[in-house]
Amino acid sequence: MNLKRSVVRVSLAFCLAAIAAGAADAQVAPGEFQPQVGQAGKDVVWVPTPPVLVEKMLDMARVTPQDYVVDLGSGDGRNIIAAARRGARALGVEFNPEMVNLSARTAAKEGLSDKASFVQGDMFEADFSQADVLALFLLPDNMMKLQSKFLALKPGARIVGNTFGFQDWSPDEQETITTDCSSWCTALLWIVPAKVEGTWQSPQGELTLNQHYQMLTGTLTAGGRSGPIAGGRLRGDQISFTVGGAEYSGRVNGDIIEGAVKSENRSDAWRATRAPR
Repeated sequence: MNLKRSVVRVSLAFCLAAIAAGAADAQVAPGEFQPQVGQAGKDVVWVPTPPVLVEKMLDMARVTPQDYVVDLGSGDGRNIIAAARRGARALGVEFNPEMVNLSARTAAKEGLSDKASFVQGDMFEADFSQADVLALFLLPDNMMKLQSKFLALKPGARIVGNTFGFQDWSPDEQETITTDCSSWCTALLWIVPAKVEGTWQSPQGELTLNQHYQMLTGTLTAGGRSGPIAGGRLRGDQISFTVGGAEYSGRVNGDIIEGAVKSENRSDAWRATRAPR
C-alpha cells in the first residue's frame, strides 16, 4: 500500500467526518471562543474524542494519581481534564492559543488547575520525555513522525490513541465501544518496550534476541546446541519467552534481566547480562 496515498485518504475521511459531526459538545459561556468540529489546525483538523472513549482510553492506559499524562494536540483539553479528575498530573500541548485558553478555563471551572495545565506549542517540538502516559487523537502521518520520540520514552510508558496507529507497530490492546458511541470509537494501547536486541549471557547459555517492537525472536545456545525461542514478547520492561519446555520470564533493567525459569514443575532464578556491543 502507498503510505502517502493512504494518509491522504485517511485525512480526507477525517475531515469529512468532522464536518458532518456538527457543532462541538463543549459548553461555553456566551462571548467566549467556541471551537467548531472540523476547524483547521496546524497539523490536524479538530475532532473531539467522544467522552465515553476518553474514559476507555484512560482505563486501558491504567491512569493513576502517580502518572504524568500528556496530550499532543490537546484541543479543548478533554483528555487532560479527564486524567486530572483521576488525580493524575497532566499537560496538554496545543498550537491554537484560543483552545489553550478554553482548556485552562474549563479546568479552572472544575477546580483542576492544580493538576491540569495547558501550553501553546508545536507538538513536534514539545518535550514529553517524562510522560508516563500519552493520550492522543492524531492522524497516522502525525503518529509516524513522532514514533521515534515515543519509542524513546521509558519502558512501560503507555501510549493510548483514538482510531489511528502506526504503519508497522501493532497495538498491545485494542477495544471498540459499541454503546453510546457512533464514530471514533476504537481505543488502541501501545506499551513502550525495553530495548533488548542483542546478545545476552546467562548460566543457561547465550541468548540472542531479535526485536520488532514488543515481539521477540532468537535463539538460546548452550553446550554447542541452539534452540529457537517461541512466544517472545515484551510488555514494557517485562520479558517472556519459551525455549523447549522451559518458560522464561523476567524484568529488564538496562543491561540486566532478572527473573525465573520454569521447567517440569521446577522454578529457578534466572539472570542474564548483555554482552558488550
